Amino acid sequence: MKQTTNAILMIRPVAFRMNEQTAVNNYYQKVLDGLLPSTVNAKAQQEFDAFVEKLRAVGVDVTVIDDTLETDTPDSIFPNNWVSFHENGDVALYPMFAENRRQERREDILDTLEDKGFEISNIMDYTSAEEDGFFLEGTGSLLLDRANAKAYCALSPRADEELFIEFCEDFDYAPVIFEAFQTVDGERKLIYHTNVMMCLGETFAVICADCIDDKKERKMVLENLKADKKEVILITEAQVNNFAGNMLEVRGMDDKKYIVMSASAHQSLTPKQIAQLENHAEILSSSLDTIEACGGGSARCMMAEVFLPRS
Repeated sequence: MKQTTNAILMIRPVAFRMNEQTAVNNYYQKVLDGLLPSTVNAKAQQEFDAFVEKLRAVGVDVTVIDDTLETDTPDSIFPNNWVSFHENGDVALYPMFAENRRQERREDILDTLEDKGFEISNIMDYTSAEEDGFFLEGTGSLLLDRANAKAYCALSPRADEELFIEFCEDFDYAPVIFEAFQTVDGERKLIYHTNVMMCLGETFAVICADCIDDKKERKMVLENLKADKKEVILITEAQVNNFAGNMLEVRGMDDKKYIVMSASAHQSLTPKQIAQLENHAEILSSSLDTIEACGGGSARCMMAEVFLPRS
């Protein structure tokens, strides 16, 4: 199984704003005072378009789909939370914590991918768990080490343990389960998505081990990464606040590897960390300040990787 892909799905926002329904447990979101909603959305669109342009310029195959005004979906820019695409032709649909995010799941998006030549053979639908109040938000909650058949998950209100184990059984992944925390107003609170504090590349892992308060759990996670011969690059909680954990390794032209992140993530890294990352792939960064502030997500959240076979 490949760990990285050249094909990415991205959703262009039409009414992007801070989603009040997700702000209850995403402590990275902020209200940008004095900006009209239309201004916030226009800035997000500019950041989105510039980001897509940078990805396409290095040969990443980006499928861009416009969000629709028919639904109130301020977070549609983060499609990796509701869908994942797998090498065997499976598509997984995930249960979402915020009610207004559930409308992001659109069948026509899957039709568009099929029109582009991607083959979908089966849909694994976990969304009925929403009715019982259980959630698992795609590759925000799950970090897939596809090559080593392991899945990492930091449990939170948006990542239910039983659902995660069910996913691992369905997709043949060994579960690696832990809790990750951030400090909010002097209190330790669960981090809402695993991919905020950790990134898995083909030959490296970026992780804020300080977020894993339980020493046994921390040791277990690091041992799993080292057992799979990944270079572990440690980041601090301050760097997590700049979305340095929210990176994704992708492939461009001629299978060249890139580590994609936001400008704020890139700027927060030390020269040593940058050198460590550049041993594995070239860094590609883009300014996502408005998206990060209002959405509480960054570069990795905006890219749903498409591993589906092509006809």
